[in-house]
Amino acid sequence: MNRTDKFRDECGVFGIACHPEAARHTYLGLYALQHRGQESAGIVSTDGSQLHRQRGMGLVADVFDDRRLAELRGESAIGHVRYSTSGDSSINNAQPIVSESWRGPIALAHNGNLLNNERLRRQLEGEGAIFQSTSDTEVVLHLLARCPNKDLDQALREVLLQIQGAYSMLIQTPKQLYAVRDPLGVRPLCLGQLEDAYTVASETCAFDLIGARYLRDVAPGEILKIENGQLESFFLPSAPHPAHCIFEHVYFSRPDSTVFERSVHRSRYLMGRQLAQEAGVPADIVVPVPDSGMTAALGYSDESEIPFKFGLIRNHYVGRTFIEPKQSIRHFGVKIKLNPVKELLKDKKVILIDDSIVRGTTSRKIVELVRWAGATEVHLRISSPPTVSPCYYGIDTPTHRELIGANKTVEEIRTYTGADSLSYLSLEGMQKAVSSKGNFCSACFDEKYPIPISRDSLQKRLFETEEESAKH
Repeated sequence: MNRTDKFRDECGVFGIACHPEAARHTYLGLYALQHRGQESAGIVSTDGSQLHRQRGMGLVADVFDDRRLAELRGESAIGHVRYSTSGDSSINNAQPIVSESWRGPIALAHNGNLLNNERLRRQLEGEGAIFQSTSDTEVVLHLLARCPNKDLDQALREVLLQIQGAYSMLIQTPKQLYAVRDPLGVRPLCLGQLEDAYTVASETCAFDLIGARYLRDVAPGEILKIENGQLESFFLPSAPHPAHCIFEHVYFSRPDSTVFERSVHRSRYLMGRQLAQEAGVPADIVVPVPDSGMTAALGYSDESEIPFKFGLIRNHYVGRTFIEPKQSIRHFGVKIKLNPVKELLKDKKVILIDDSIVRGTTSRKIVELVRWAGATEVHLRISSPPTVSPCYYGIDTPTHRELIGANKTVEEIRTYTGADSLSYLSLEGMQKAVSSKGNFCSACFDEKYPIPISRDSLQKRLFETEEESAKH
């Protein structure tokens, strides 16, 4: 299991309809969304009668080349980049997933997590369904295949009423592209336009790359159909209020994106300013932990009037695996990714800004690294509250036992990291920076889950299994 000290991004989806270069634009859209999933990538296109699929393990640029893109014929396509939050890491789980049934071919790309996946899967297997993957996405395709309603619009609505959880989905048939969000709108999904083509994506940064114009978000509970260049919407029963994932603005989304109709850069900048108001400390420089701490550090610096300095430099060419030296090198795991600028840090009182602390192991090493470079004081400031609970809505998070914020006080965490002081942004301060409407899910910070978590949830069972294994 990956033991990084961050929540792992979930997945990213992109689709475009009615464009002669649909597959190549989808490739570019996935390239912009690469930060949301680096395990596998896939594209399905349609020429109006057949679906064509290419997928593989690894980064977008590694999976696709001119030959594979040329095989993705047609003027409509959907794509997906993945991290596994439900299901194994294997080519069988790489999306989009395609099914053949009496309805004809259907492809589905999914960002999120179905909480009742395990129960539905057992039910379908009992009825004779044969699954080709362990992904919860395939459950939706089996439900569609078994739904007797011949009208696909209505069948899709009936199927979505059976599932519980957080999801943004793209569905491609030979002639239609559907974009769907759960009634709470937990995961992001937005609509754009490129000349006469419509496009949908997890983040607006994908639109920027291809020159598309952001129109609006796909609404919570909306089933948006694109057919023959026309838009048509119908809706699931509405929820009392939205529950957008606040961690999209804390960490996941790119700062140049608009997510949930709000600039991610703006949210993070205000988090930094609010953090300076709540937890100011005398110092010489403000240093971000790159890259996710950058924008909050700018806000902190502007509010505190303490100079912002790039005291840590990130190596952007680190692969997912590397050969470690035979002999121990102090802080090797961090130093291969980050290197201190001694000239800036030596003899300085440093405010170190990061977006979150999950396990605390990386924060501890970074504090040591800054001290090694000559800093006289290191004050750790976090632009979100302590992370106290796992997410069950499509994010790969550590177990409750592994979350340092759930098991130690702030002072105990400060001692563990070795910082001279440690302060987190308050829950109220974070919410104020992101929205005044109270329409965000912050369950990882306050344990208030907007969708009830049952013991049937596969992801919860995985967490509990890990916890039990660790005790023995």
